[in-house]
Amino acid sequence: MQGSSRDAGRFMLVGPERVFYAGLLGRPKKRTLGALIVFAGMEGRLRLSVAGEPDRLVEAAVMPPYREHSIEPEHPSVVGVLVEPESVDPAALARLTATLGAMDEAALAAMLREACARLRAERPRHGLTSADFDRTVFGAPLQPRALDPRIARVLTALGERPGEALTAADCAGLVNLSVSRFLHLFKQETGIAFRACRAWKRARHLLNFANETINMAHLALDIGYPDSTHFSHSIRRFYGLQPRAIFSGSRELEIFRGAPALSA
Repeated sequence: MQGSSRDAGRFMLVGPERVFYAGLLGRPKKRTLGALIVFAGMEGRLRLSVAGEPDRLVEAAVMPPYREHSIEPEHPSVVGVLVEPESVDPAALARLTATLGAMDEAALAAMLREACARLRAERPRHGLTSADFDRTVFGAPLQPRALDPRIARVLTALGERPGEALTAADCAGLVNLSVSRFLHLFKQETGIAFRACRAWKRARHLLNFANETINMAHLALDIGYPDSTHFSHSIRRFYGLQPRAIFSGSRELEIFRGAPALSA
């Protein structure tokens, strides 16, 4: 595509709890994102493939966290929203998922495209809070999850220190718990196993650098992968694309960063 990022309408707003993406999709294989995702094509429909279900053409769709799927759009660009599940009250997240899933596909696609147009016109500002994001996209803030302060502290560490190889033992020591008690409490509070959450947070951190010219091997080490092979495998599993394909399609993408999550 030609033109500047503003002309092409490509941008991404990345916060610790929300992501809004408007840009090229590429040709992803199966992907398994660690967040609730709501997506639509910028134009036309998407071919959606979900494990265990027949392929179908949709205008928009909602996918729960960690659900394997793939999408192929008729138009090369998509608009999508990611909501980190541990940041939202479980009942509120279930209501949001049900409400969006029950919407007419055309209405859901229109909602996403209109939110995209508002953000593009207003130019998303750095430091946008999750509550402000929710008002813009969903019409009202989503109720935050009431986390045990110890688990909230670990989640903050995972988000702020992705380059450190934080093990379950490290995190358990950080909050003065045994490893077994920590792992149980983490799953109980977040609904996600610690190892799966840590892998997703590390892969998610890639989004902050997607439009930069950067050495892949150095980036892999900087965001906590032991080597390029592990980096490539993890990114492909979560996003359905090789790291280089993500960076190639994001050269003209403008990235804005949201406000830090509030610590408990």
